[in-house]
Amino acid sequence: MRPVIGITPDYEERTEEREGRYLLGERYAAAVEKAGGIPLILPYISGEREIARFVGGIDGLIVTGGAFDIAPVHYGEVWVVEKGEVKDRRTRFEMKIARRALDEGLPFLGICGWEQLLNVLCMGTLYQDILEQVEGAMNHERKKMKDPLHSVEIVPGTLLSKIMGTKKLRVNSSHHQAVRKIGERLIVNARSEDGVIEGVESTEHRFVLGVQWHPEALFEREPACRKIFEALMEASAEGRRENPVFIGEDL
Repeated sequence: MRPVIGITPDYEERTEEREGRYLLGERYAAAVEKAGGIPLILPYISGEREIARFVGGIDGLIVTGGAFDIAPVHYGEVWVVEKGEVKDRRTRFEMKIARRALDEGLPFLGICGWEQLLNVLCMGTLYQDILEQVEGAMNHERKKMKDPLHSVEIVPGTLLSKIMGTKKLRVNSSHHQAVRKIGERLIVNARSEDGVIEGVESTEHRFVLGVQWHPEALFEREPACRKIFEALMEASAEGRRENPVFIGEDL
């Protein structure tokens, strides 16, 4: 049977002109379906019991990116650059469902900003702005997801390396924050030409990956990116395996 893959959407708040609405690029669902899974969009809920039901009803999880910042309060810091847009409701939901997924050993993939938030969830920290805080860094921010911006070096011996089967890849990242101090039980699996971390993965779970770029937008033309989704489907179809309980502070 095809595995069911939960996907978290973005959200636009209600205004006087329109009601609030969930948003998800079609490419996320299309990549899951073409890789052999069934996509299921997950609206935000707050109850722990309800989140547990969500996790119990899916075989794998994709936490998507978005055009907003992760507030430094989540990693014990204050703003030291100009404050960016934050989405607290989305961040709280995604941290809760990701923590539950980690607890239960659910395969999951974090894309773009969620590579960063996975690091924060594991007690790591972030650069609040790459250009202001990383000497010699290039501009990692762009708008067209289909156009590769720079290359990444894939770290040999990592799960990502085994999946992708390549040492180097041109990627379409678009971000101005980045992983700074690597989180507990995580390792770096990809770096850009300027040394900025572009991917992390768990050392204690069979499939927990975070990539800073957007493989869903390169799915059709880049075999290495397609393999990421195919590997997620394979891990999700195999069913869950008992993993060490993820320890994290409650929000």
